[in-house]
Amino acid sequence: MLRSTVPFYRAPLSLLTDLYQLTMAYGYWRSGLVAREAVFHLHFRKQPFGGGYAIACGLAAAVDWLSSLRFTDDDVAYLATLTGNDGNALFAPEFLAWLGAMRFSCDIDAVPEGTAVFAQEPLLRVRGPLIQCQLIETALLDLINFETLIATKAARVCAAAQGEPVLEFGLRRAQGIDGALTASRAAYVGGCAATSNVLAGRLFGVPVRGTHAHSWVMSFGDELEAFRAYADAMPNNCVFLVDTYDTLDGVRHAVDVGRLLRAKGHRLAGVRLDSGDLAYLSIEARRILDEAGFHDTTIVASNDLDERLIASLKQQGATINVWGVGTRLVTAYDQPALGGVYKLAAVRDPGGPWQYRVKLSEQAAKISTPGVQQVRRYVQGDTFLADLIWDSAGPEPTRTLVDTLDPTRQRTLAADLAYEDLLVPVMRDGVAVGELPDLHAARARTAKQVASLHAGIRRFDNPHQYPVGLEKTLYDLRTRLIVEARARTASE
Repeated sequence: MLRSTVPFYRAPLSLLTDLYQLTMAYGYWRSGLVAREAVFHLHFRKQPFGGGYAIACGLAAAVDWLSSLRFTDDDVAYLATLTGNDGNALFAPEFLAWLGAMRFSCDIDAVPEGTAVFAQEPLLRVRGPLIQCQLIETALLDLINFETLIATKAARVCAAAQGEPVLEFGLRRAQGIDGALTASRAAYVGGCAATSNVLAGRLFGVPVRGTHAHSWVMSFGDELEAFRAYADAMPNNCVFLVDTYDTLDGVRHAVDVGRLLRAKGHRLAGVRLDSGDLAYLSIEARRILDEAGFHDTTIVASNDLDERLIASLKQQGATINVWGVGTRLVTAYDQPALGGVYKLAAVRDPGGPWQYRVKLSEQAAKISTPGVQQVRRYVQGDTFLADLIWDSAGPEPTRTLVDTLDPTRQRTLAADLAYEDLLVPVMRDGVAVGELPDLHAARARTAKQVASLHAGIRRFDNPHQYPVGLEKTLYDLRTRLIVEARARTASE
């Protein structure tokens, strides 16, 4: 079952797929290709949010899903009811019996969660029986795409906050239960300090935060009475929402109750601004709090925040200490999908050599790359310099990388540079190997990875392009395969 992600789901979820994955699997089975081996890679073609990097996430969910991959009797029975356009059964009973007996046996290599990644390079490599590689495509894209998108958005928001805590408040605006839980998890990997989502807190171990809403204040005769009642009920959790009626009066009422808390050995933890001119109101709130001696009381802000608005508020001198970000984080505003793809790169029959494959397109970015790909990241000190995509089934790579979209851009890296290969073993023969880093380690990795990027790559507008390219030998092979494929097409 989905142990570390969303364990309330019924498991297994093998029908979480597009129908064409099953029709292709049936075609492979009918064609006698059950034993054929393949290599697929999952990557995205364009940096999300117009930024310079993305943060890989969703691997834990993918491994959980793959670990329980099997077609139950109920699954098979349902598939037996599907019909083609002639009204007859879509799948033969013998294929469904094979499907019910199938056990997942692929090898998976992937970049760890929290890794900074870039367009065109594989986040995940699948190697194994072609029919199995095909069956898992849809679920892998679903699980990796969304979490990577949200973790990236969170990393950008946290960068804008410049080290101040960001709280994820998006549960009520998320796309359903799964969207909410997945977003809470990915936002934490991306750097958020806590979530309002209590179920995510229980399932994932993410810290939870929250105090009261406007309805609490409106339930009492006046705001001061409401604050006093809350302080009596929860003196150790007092962040007062101060904008129900008049924001600055609300801050003054919070100060009044803060004095009562202090007299009883507690403290006024904070005030929250949820509307209006957040820059002006935060400055005035800080003045009121400081004049009253509440220098350690934080100012929390919410209200459709994102990385750009946070950056703007900071430029305006806002005195906000904690940022509550909801809708625009969990819905990945203003890019609703990552656009990740999953492409075949090589096939071989049992005992035979790899036969490399390439997909053509009139759009250069959509032409695929062959090989059993690996990503080698070169570093200098604590700074990432460039990523080289190379064929791990071939010889040791050269240090010359070629831009896939502009082959005139080539770069040869110094021989003494340190490097690491990013795709690491995750599953072998369908079984998870080793231990995936826990959520807190993934979050720490994100912070370290983002800090290792040049400042030009981290900026929000017109970021510098991080160097990613094909190793020269692989680039030459890809070019040859493209030319040969186009020649075959022209002769037909």
